[in-house]
Formats: sequence, C-alpha cells, structure tokens
Amino acid sequence: MISEEAAVPHRVVVLALDGVLPFELGIPQRIFGRSLSTESGGKGRKLYDVVTCSIRPPGPVRTDADFSILVEHGPDALATADTVVVPASYELGPVFEEGRLTEELAAALALVRPGTRMVSICTGSYVLAAAGYLDGRPATTHWSSADHFQRTFPQVRVDPDVLFIDDGDVLTSAGVAAGIDLCLHLVRRDHGTAVANEIARRTVVPPHRDGGQAQYIHRPVPEPQFATTTAARAWALARLERPILLRDMAEQEAMSVRTFTRRFREEVGISPGQWLTQQRVERARQLLESTDLSIDQVARDAGFGTATSLRQHLQAALGVPPTVYRRTFRSSADTAS
Repeated sequence: MISEEAAVPHRVVVLALDGVLPFELGIPQRIFGRSLSTESGGKGRKLYDVVTCSIRPPGPVRTDADFSILVEHGPDALATADTVVVPASYELGPVFEEGRLTEELAAALALVRPGTRMVSICTGSYVLAAAGYLDGRPATTHWSSADHFQRTFPQVRVDPDVLFIDDGDVLTSAGVAAGIDLCLHLVRRDHGTAVANEIARRTVVPPHRDGGQAQYIHRPVPEPQFATTTAARAWALARLERPILLRDMAEQEAMSVRTFTRRFREEVGISPGQWLTQQRVERARQLLESTDLSIDQVARDAGFGTATSLRQHLQAALGVPPTVYRRTFRSSADTAS
C-alpha cells in the first residue's frame, strides 16, 4: 500500500509505442489521473502523477487508428517512474515475432529503476516478457494471443483464462477493458476500496471484477429470448448479510437451479457461489476500511457469519487477516489526516 502522507504523488509513466491502441493508452490517465484521496473537509489530493512517454525524443507516435498522437516526453521519463504501464501495440515487430527487444526499446527500458512496478495491458505483456520481467512468473495477455505468447516465451507461466494477474511488482492484464480492471485493482491495492470505488463511479464502470474471473465467455451477452440473472444478483446484493441459497437466487428468475447456474456462468464467467464470496469479501473490505465495527460484526454484516470464516476468506483473497487489513488502511488514513 502507498502511504498518502507523501507530498509527491506516485508517478505512473505510460510507454506509448508505435501502433499503440488509443483506448488502452488512455486507461491509466483516466483511472490513475482522476484518483483522489478521501480526506474530509475539502477536495482530495491527487494520488498519482501520470505522464506519457515515447522511446524516442518528444514527437509524434503512430496509433493503430487513422491519427497519430504528440507525446511530450522522451524515454528519460522512464527513469522517474514509480510504476511503468505498457499498453498494447500492433507494431511490436521483433518483440512479437521473435521475443526480442529492439535496441531502441531495450535502451529505453534500461532507464527504468530497479524496484519499479511494471504493468502491461493486453499484448503489452510481450514487451515485459521480452525484457525478462516475466521470466518464471505467472502472466496473462489477450486470450487470442495466449498460445503464441506461450510459444514465444516458454519461460513465462501463461494463464489465458483470467482478467489480470497481480504478481507483486509485476502485473499483467488481458485485453482492452481488463486494463481498466487492473488499474482499478492497483488503486484499491494502493489506497483502499473507497478511493477505487469513487473513481469507478466517475468512470461508470463496475468497481470490482476479480482478476481470476474468466476473460473469454462464450456468450457474454444473453440472446434476447433468454432471461438474465441480473435481478437475482441485485436481490442477493441487498441481503448479503443473510444466508443465500442457490435455489433462492434461482427462484428470483423463475428458473431451475441447473438452468440458473448455467446462465449465471454464461453471463458472469464464474459460479454463483464464487460470485457471492467475491461480493462478501468486497463488503467486508468496505466495512473494515470505513467503520469501527468489531471483526465479529463485520463478519456478520458481510455474510460470513463468524470471524473465523471471514479470516479464512480474506486471507485467501488478499493474503492478510482482517485485523492487518484494517490496520494498514486505518494507519494510512490517520497519517493523512
């Protein structure tokens, strides 16, 4: 977690390569650049400073669209980064074809300081892999490139089925919108649920999609003649603190349990039980960050029933018990105030 007491915002440097996808290039600025602290008594402070750079001196960079962009920073900006983000490009050349960095790109990445957090969006993972950042580590990329990515970089443990992978100081995401999920995840990791949820609301996107959620769902949008599971999910979210059985959710849509489970997976990409656990973990995080409720009460209000169950689920999802999670975010908030 990043301490909010620092006067200088965390610097995110976005590397724009020729052939960059404009949508993905804009994600870091939209998510990190709009993230503000939750201090009371006034407008929050900027938590991130986002700049875009090229591997060449300042100037135009081609995109995959019918326009170029004017980038005002050269590769020296990489030496100032706390986090480097590499969006996808359709002109990776030797990186994509041979798994090899060009001299120009290698020289630029050599400017990155040791310990800098490295992030890729979609096929930006090819750049991280070619630079050696992913050797022996788990990573993902767009599902359509996963097989080629694995053949090109056999030393990388590729998981083609997830939205993103957080491996500490190196993070990779699947295609396009998964980059939004990964950036929101980083804001949540750095500054907590409240900050991430606020920027998600401003961006009009779901505040949380777990990284383990499937990136490729064969029928992501149900055909018109089929019912959806939207009402059941809304019903469940309104009563997370109570026991919720699969048959109860199915009844909200007037479906059999078997049909409901199949439709739910088609729409959401995970089982109803997995989804319920994710939502309860998210509720527990919010309560731990924003209230003084006891751990037992948080467990009850989030639907886990007991502190032991809450501890097990939070440990599995976040790697820390509830008391440590609360202490981390509360100490940061106290310092900021």
